[in-house]
Amino acid sequence: MDVRAGCSISSPVFNKTMKYQTLIRHTTVAALALCAASWAGAEGAHPHWGYNGKHGAAHWGALEPGFEACARGGAQSPIDIRNTVKEALPALDFQYTAGAPTLVNNGHTVHVNMPAGSKLVVDGKAMDLLQFHFHTPSEEAVGGKHAAMVAHFVHKGADGGLGVVAVLIQPGKTNAAWAPIFAHLPRVGEQLTVDGLTLDASTLLPAKKGYYSFAGSLTTPPCSEGVQWMVLKEPVKLGAQQIKAFRQLYNANARPLQPLNGRVVKEST
Repeated sequence: MDVRAGCSISSPVFNKTMKYQTLIRHTTVAALALCAASWAGAEGAHPHWGYNGKHGAAHWGALEPGFEACARGGAQSPIDIRNTVKEALPALDFQYTAGAPTLVNNGHTVHVNMPAGSKLVVDGKAMDLLQFHFHTPSEEAVGGKHAAMVAHFVHKGADGGLGVVAVLIQPGKTNAAWAPIFAHLPRVGEQLTVDGLTLDASTLLPAKKGYYSFAGSLTTPPCSEGVQWMVLKEPVKLGAQQIKAFRQLYNANARPLQPLNGRVVKEST
């Protein structure tokens, strides 16, 4: 799970050949340098990290002291979901409203940033929907099996706590509800808005809202713990071309599975 919004520096260009007029801010090489500096400043000059090689997930904990939890944390995410305890978990009340999204490619994934107004209420606690983003394959596994992709819907409570709903994605027919996103995926360093497009994130969810619940962490540096995870049991299906469109940007951006370390994974009845 990546919680950063990303940035973009450029001049607007309208592409009228698409279904919607798309405002694309093309990021030049110089702008990318400024953008990287902006990210570094916002993140406290964190070093580069990635998913492979010397900056890959196996080395995150050693890249800087602030990333220690990636190596030493006891409740890290993602996990393999198995041996669950069934329980009457509180319903997930998605109070999402339509709004104009902003798509950002921050160099690790694509974020769909949502305007204020959408909330998730769990057991009387309301959390604001900030954004959702993608990993392929799914970071979470169920019984040892990964889905083709996952979308992480990131919510923040009034106390600053994070609650993440994971929506597993499997291949199927082209999904019209998701089409505006996968038709306008931004390139690295780009921020993109679509003129006239509003998105109701509730239409992106599966019909059934049963879920797995466990305590975990961010799945990207600094791997902070204390995140409430809710993984929906029913996946959504996207067309092969929709999945391919994301994999052309990121063909593997999933953190490896982490030890459970005695945590209990609850499953709604």
